[in-house]
Amino acid sequence: MLRILKKLFAPSASPAARAPVPTEPGEPAGAAEQASGVEGFVDYVVRSLVDTPQSVRVRSEEKDRATLITVTCEKKDIGKVIGRNGKTISAIRALVNGAGGRVGKRINVEVQD
Repeated sequence: MLRILKKLFAPSASPAARAPVPTEPGEPAGAAEQASGVEGFVDYVVRSLVDTPQSVRVRSEEKDRATLITVTCEKKDIGKVIGRNGKTISAIRALVNGAGGRVGKRINVEVQD
């Protein structure tokens, strides 16, 4: 997990070494790779929290400059993902938004029941 966080948040040596050329006009360089890495991070964290990790599904949907990551798990595990007073999901959202901000994308995380 530490390796994933370093990859998402570590500064690059030079701007040219950051990421490949953007795939779509107006999309920041490396945004698709970053979103994929963030989706993997969310998947890893959620699977670590729940009792039945095989039932966890993480999907992402791209819209303009925003990405929506939807987490689906068993009803009994939703409370573990959300946490007391929503603190766990808030922490996940904060990390994901920080990683998305590096590439100029807004990334939201939702837990679906």
